[in-house]
Amino acid sequence: MLANLHVKNFAIIDEIDIDFGSHLNILTGETGAGKSIIIGSITIALGGRVSQEMIGKNGDYAMVEAVFHLDDEETLGKIRALDIEPEDGDLVISRRITESRSINKINGESVPVSTIKKVADYLIDIHGQHEHQSLLNPDRHLEIVDEFGGDKVQEMKREIEGLYHEYRRCKKEYEEDTFSTEERARQVDYLTFEQEEIQAAKLQKEEMETIDDKFQMASNAGNIVETLSYVHELCQDQAGASVGRALQRLQEISDLNSELTGFQDELIQIESLLGDFNRGISSYMGDFSFNENELNELSKRMDLIHSLQAKYGETYEEIMDHYKEVEEKLLQFEDYERFKAEKKEELDRLSLALDEACADLTELRKKTAWDLEESIAQALADLNFAHVDFAIEVREKDQAGEDGKDIAEFMIATNPGEPRRSLSKVASGGELSRIMLAIKSVFADHDQIETLIFDEIDAGISGRTAQKVSEKMAILAKRHQILCITHLPQIASMADDHYVIEKEVEADKSTTRIRPLSSEEAEEEIARILGGVEITDAVRESAHEMKEMAAQVKK
Repeated sequence: MLANLHVKNFAIIDEIDIDFGSHLNILTGETGAGKSIIIGSITIALGGRVSQEMIGKNGDYAMVEAVFHLDDEETLGKIRALDIEPEDGDLVISRRITESRSINKINGESVPVSTIKKVADYLIDIHGQHEHQSLLNPDRHLEIVDEFGGDKVQEMKREIEGLYHEYRRCKKEYEEDTFSTEERARQVDYLTFEQEEIQAAKLQKEEMETIDDKFQMASNAGNIVETLSYVHELCQDQAGASVGRALQRLQEISDLNSELTGFQDELIQIESLLGDFNRGISSYMGDFSFNENELNELSKRMDLIHSLQAKYGETYEEIMDHYKEVEEKLLQFEDYERFKAEKKEELDRLSLALDEACADLTELRKKTAWDLEESIAQALADLNFAHVDFAIEVREKDQAGEDGKDIAEFMIATNPGEPRRSLSKVASGGELSRIMLAIKSVFADHDQIETLIFDEIDAGISGRTAQKVSEKMAILAKRHQILCITHLPQIASMADDHYVIEKEVEADKSTTRIRPLSSEEAEEEIARILGGVEITDAVRESAHEMKEMAAQVKK
């Protein structure tokens, strides 16, 4: 849920910091107080575009920060899949906007705005005339039907996904291995050459891993022998003789003091180590030999191995894997007609299995769509859409995909005699928000997006319709966090948390502020909405009654 919003120097907001409740948050205020700026701030925090003119007058940058607290494990998994790790379930999205650019961060780490938008898709849904709305995207409609269908639909989709990838693999192999007689002959010649080239090389894994070092050693053999001879001379003739003389002199005085005996013992160890070192070098030089012919042969062998690596793979395993592929292809070409017939038989079998599975899924989706259609139509009727005609069309595509062979689209006509149109083409912002409210109420237990924002939901409604909308929103708020801007007392009275947005005017400066209301202040705000210019005791009594009625509805 959206736990906190912090906005600084944005439009006519100097600075606000507000904590939101986990259920129904109602935002009210006078016309022009800046309610749209609050929603705009949230939109911008979630990656929306912002013009430089929105930077306020109290600095050269604007800052918007939204803090979300996440409990749902599925949502957390989707966020982590974007390489973002919430800290104790908290996600802090901040954007610092200057005249030239914006600095975007999630939990203090800089990210591109595209990443913020991807994260936002899992966090919040904004329903208003100009905001992003996941339920208006026809590509999302099939996913919604599948979510409503539950585990059985998901199981069938997983089966189809596996069949589809098997079919695509087989189809690719069948099409790539279609050759004429002349092409097959050329392929056989080419593959035979590769096979014989690898066979003739008689590669050994250890040889491939050590040949570069051996060549390096052999090509520098002269320098190695010369250096070792010099080291041997220094350590045996000079150092060895010096240590021997030093030890002889030390032995002459070692009986005079116990500490001198310790020095003698250490020098004896040095003499022993030096002797071992000299014998080791002497032995190495005795075994070390090279000649020009060996170096030439090693050079040729290394060039051959490098050539094979450039063609078939860097490692011994990669070259041998390529060799096996060559062998398999040659076997295919030996009995090409049988191979093609078997591959075609496999392709036909997978195609038939995929079509049958898609047909079963289509049937299940249509049944699911009918059930969902009835539930949404009833929810719309509950919201006083008296003559609504809602339907979910499930149509088959020409080709199957990994999610089946279907397209789903929500269709609606809100007035008698009108033809159904795609939900995405419904124009009225307020009407559209109420349709979204109806759909969301049906999906309260299916939708993983926890936070919903409704803007303009009360446009063009009043009386009984407004009451119906408020009741439906209160029900939805039991399972979702809702932020709703409203001008209607029926909706405002349902608030679990009520905030007022105010504009303060001082001299030539206007500033928008937002603050939470106590129970008494909330009733006074509802009275203001009811009474207009003059707030009488009767109006206050009406406001009190509306709050009491709302409390009964929410029980």
